[in-house]
Amino acid sequence: MAKITYIEHNGTEHVIEVANGLTVMEGARDNAVPGIDADCGGACACSTCHAYIHPDWVDRLPAKQAMEEDMLDFAYQTDPARSRLTCQVKVTDALDGLIVQLPEKQI
Repeated sequence: MAKITYIEHNGTEHVIEVANGLTVMEGARDNAVPGIDADCGGACACSTCHAYIHPDWVDRLPAKQAMEEDMLDFAYQTDPARSRLTCQVKVTDALDGLIVQLPEKQI
């Protein structure tokens, strides 16, 4: 299990324990964190779970796959270094302390 901090665009923080095997998106969705819409349910078929990974964590996550890179083209105000689709980030104990910042909106 990992404690993940989700920071809304307005600065509101949500610290949530997310079970291993779930995705960062599922942790937000299952705990009603505003700012993660997850319209496709985690199929990497939309960009409504876009988030910015805190700079301290960017290099600790697995690399983006081609499908995620393609879908990020549709996300709102991406940052090439920090943007991820949270449906593509699986939770493990190694993610304990992860911080994700949510964009102003999802499109």
